[in-house]
Amino acid sequence: MKLAVGIRDPAELRAYQAQRAASGMPVQHLTRHLPRRADELLAGGSLYWVIDRAMLVRQRITAITPSTRADGTACAAIGLDPAVIAVMGRPVKAFQGWRYLRGEDAPEDLVAGSAEADMPHALAQRLRELCLL
Repeated sequence: MKLAVGIRDPAELRAYQAQRAASGMPVQHLTRHLPRRADELLAGGSLYWVIDRAMLVRQRITAITPSTRADGTACAAIGLDPAVIAVMGRPVKAFQGWRYLRGEDAPEDLVAGSAEADMPHALAQRLRELCLL
């Protein structure tokens, strides 16, 4: 899990990632340190983005490489598949840094094009509470 700082909703993340890909820039996330469990992440892992206090989407991790930021500081580049996949949203308490999820704890993917995949998280959550989804 990672916070999508400055992103208001999944559509904004999709637009940002698509803009990077269209301009020839790598679709990646820079982080201060190489993940300790890099081998596990590269074996089919995903980065689950927390947007507006809820885990809403994921991107498959394609690479993890040492890199350097524009200011010269060392970092790790987490390569991401450009596809942003909607997941069964769930609230997440505030945290800093990374959080690893066990496979059984990861939220299920939503069916692309389903009504729930396209509606705001708060509305989908409330409809689920009312057993309407």
